[in-house]
Amino acid sequence: MNFELEQEHQMLKDIVARFVREELVPLEPALLVRESEGHGMELSEAERTHLNAKSKELGLWGLDAPTSMGGFDLPVTAMVGVNEELGKTVTPYELPPDSPNLRMLLTTANDEQREKYLDPYARGETVSAIAISEPGAGADPSALSTRATRDGDDWILNGRKIWISRAQAADWTIVMASTDRSKGARGISAFIVDRDTPGFVVERRIPMIGGVSTYEVRFDDCRIASSQLLGTEGAGFGPMQARLSSRRVQMAAWCIGRAQRALDMMCEFAPQRTTFGATLAERQTVQWWIADAATRIHACRLMTYDAAARIDRGDNARSQVSMIKVFATEMAWDVIDHAMQLFGAMGMTKELPLQQMANDTRLMRIYEGPSEVHRWVIARDLLGLKR
Repeated sequence: MNFELEQEHQMLKDIVARFVREELVPLEPALLVRESEGHGMELSEAERTHLNAKSKELGLWGLDAPTSMGGFDLPVTAMVGVNEELGKTVTPYELPPDSPNLRMLLTTANDEQREKYLDPYARGETVSAIAISEPGAGADPSALSTRATRDGDDWILNGRKIWISRAQAADWTIVMASTDRSKGARGISAFIVDRDTPGFVVERRIPMIGGVSTYEVRFDDCRIASSQLLGTEGAGFGPMQARLSSRRVQMAAWCIGRAQRALDMMCEFAPQRTTFGATLAERQTVQWWIADAATRIHACRLMTYDAAARIDRGDNARSQVSMIKVFATEMAWDVIDHAMQLFGAMGMTKELPLQQMANDTRLMRIYEGPSEVHRWVIARDLLGLKR
C-alpha cells in the first residue's frame, strides 16, 4: 500500500502550501486585530478579490470539479493534501468552489439545474449554502419539521433553519425539507431556493466563537417551481449524507494542518524559552507533548488518506469518515491546547493565531455532527445494530 501522494498531487500540495505561506498567513495579523475589535474574522472585499485573482492565476480553482466544467476532477485523496495546507492558516479562505455542495449537485442535478446552478458554481461564479439543521433537529436530520407541500406545479416551503453558514451571502441555498413525514428519512427531499425568492427570509445573524457567524432563516409560504426539486422526491437523505461526508473529510484535513502548525510552533519556541535554568525543550512534559502530537498527527493523516481512498474507490466509508471526524477534531484540540499552554500568557493572547485555531477546532467538534453522534454511528456499525 502506497502512503504517498502521486507526484502531480504532491506538486499541487506544494503550490497550495506556497499560496498559504505567501498570501494567507500574512493576512493573519490584520484579521486577528479586526476580530479583537469585534469586526469578526472576515476578509475585506479587496482582500478576497486579490486572493481570488491570485489563486485563479495559480490554477487552484475547480480542483475537484469535472473537466467538462473547466475543473481538474481531482480525487478525494489529492484534496486531502490541498486542505491540509489550507488548514495551516486561520485566514478564512476556501478555494472555489466549496467541494461538498459541488459533490451533492453532481449526483442530483438534472440538465437544466446543471446549466443554471452547477456550471456557474463549478467556475467559482456563485456562492451557495445548505440549510439542514433546525431549532429542534440538529444531528438528527430525520426529525426535520420544515415542510414542502405540493401546490399544482409548485412546492411551498414552511419552516425554520438554523446554524446556516453563508446564508446571507449565498446566491442560492440547498434546503432539506420533509415531503412525507410518515416516511422519516425516506421522506426528505432537497430543493434549490434562490436568494431573492419571496418567503425566504434571513432572519438573524448568530455570532459564534472565533469571530464567525451563522444564520437563522425561515420559510413563510415560500413558493418555488417544481423544477427546483433537486434529484428525486423523497430521495434527498442519501445525497445529503454524501455531502456531509465530503465536508467531514475536508474538516479532518484542516485539523491535520492546524495541528501540524501548532506542533511546528512548539518545536520552534521550546528551545528558545528558558525557565529555571533550562529550556522548555529539555522538560520531559514538553517533550511528551511534542512526541504525542507528532504521533497523533501521523496516525490521523494515515486514517484520513485511508478514508479518502475508500471514497475514491467507491467503497462504503461511513464508519471511517465518522472515525476521522472524531479523531481529527479531538486530536487537533489537544495539540493546540498544549501549544497554548507551552506559550504561557502569550498563548492566551489574540496576537498569536493559536486561540483562533482553538476556536475553529472547537466549532468543528460540533459542526457536521458532534463527536458523540459519530461514536454512536461507529459503535452501531460494529455491533450490527439497526439505525
